[in-house]
Amino acid sequence: MEAYRLSREMYASVLPGKGAAIKGARWNSVGVEMIYTASNRSLAMAEVAVHLTLATLSSDYMIMTIFIPDDISLLKLNITDLPTDWNAFPHPASTQTIGDKFVAENKYGVLQIPSAVTQGDYNLLINPQHPDFLKIKILTSEKFPFDKRIFR
Repeated sequence: MEAYRLSREMYASVLPGKGAAIKGARWNSVGVEMIYTASNRSLAMAEVAVHLTLATLSSDYMIMTIFIPDDISLLKLNITDLPTDWNAFPHPASTQTIGDKFVAENKYGVLQIPSAVTQGDYNLLINPQHPDFLKIKILTSEKFPFDKRIFR
């Protein structure tokens, strides 16, 4: 399967997971490495765009196409598996607990979870500590100019 990640150019050639660990995010606490990807390009854009304004928009975004082999173990969570506040803003600690457990247990290489931004789409969270992580590869990394109309 393919996954997509929108990154600044300086980070678009590696999949470290360290960025998420610095500040924490919806699905991981500070100190827990995780790589956030999306199941399609539009979702990757939406997940980044919700954190930007036209004033903070940089021109160096890249869209990464990432290959995740079908034999990598995947845990899929649906909305019914999540706490009622899973998509609240700011994100609750309950969702970080879910992601932290996913990484700590190290049973699965990928966690598929609903997007809080785009109903019906899924994000793919990659565990960089999983033994199968080395099978995941960046296929392409291309310039991604945002359409400024999104930020009106």
